[in-house]
Amino acid sequence: MSDNKCSLIIATYNWPEALNLCLLSIRKQRVLPNEIIIADDGSTEETRQLIDKIKQDYPVPITHLWQEDKGFRKTIILNKCFAKVQYEYIIQIDGDVFLHPDFISDHLKAARPNYLLQGSRVMLSDAYSKELIEKVNTNPQLLGHNNKRIENGIRFPLLSNYLLNRYKNKYPVYYARGANMSFWKKDIYAVNGYNESYEGWGHEDSDLTLRLMNTGVQKSVIKFAAIVYHLYHPEKKNNQQEERNKEIMEATLKNQITWINAGLNQYL
Repeated sequence: MSDNKCSLIIATYNWPEALNLCLLSIRKQRVLPNEIIIADDGSTEETRQLIDKIKQDYPVPITHLWQEDKGFRKTIILNKCFAKVQYEYIIQIDGDVFLHPDFISDHLKAARPNYLLQGSRVMLSDAYSKELIEKVNTNPQLLGHNNKRIENGIRFPLLSNYLLNRYKNKYPVYYARGANMSFWKKDIYAVNGYNESYEGWGHEDSDLTLRLMNTGVQKSVIKFAAIVYHLYHPEKKNNQQEERNKEIMEATLKNQITWINAGLNQYL
């Protein structure tokens, strides 16, 4: 399905140096997205200034959607982005990753009706992440820098195609991370997007995936393609919030929930 037009959504919060690398790597894509929408969960003026500067000569349109910083409200800003997308296929990443030059192409080639895709990440070390940001370098070396999950940085299209419906991992089938996902706009609209009942970090991506699967959408894990490099940062978890979020997801699983009321339809 490589002839599809796509919208690329980037979730960001107060890390303009990482977002700069991310946007630079998108500019270098062999196949560009048709639009970029930045889902900004309350970043300061520095991020807006960066985006305004980059937009001036960027090869595709960039829309910056911002909301006031009232804590982690990623589900809300992503729903606002879903309501704005113009194209039939959506690729979603985080602003703390940057992309292999074939990332967009790989997602579009693997896209099929009634499927969503979940990709993997190379986990860059703290020191190497700082070095790449300082040098504005989007061509990382996998070996010799204490990086983790470097196998996720190997691109092997033939093997990737073979594994697309065969790869299994240790996590539940609905497990997801929004830093590397793609899906059809019509499928996202059919479940009303992210569940805004989620507060703080944890399980919101898996809940979305689970509700999509409850409608009959199938999930494929894309390996050895669609490569992203994750810049190191400490995870900011709130155990109490995460436990509450896990309870919401378990209810979604138990009750086979598809549609949620607090979703993207509020912004249409």
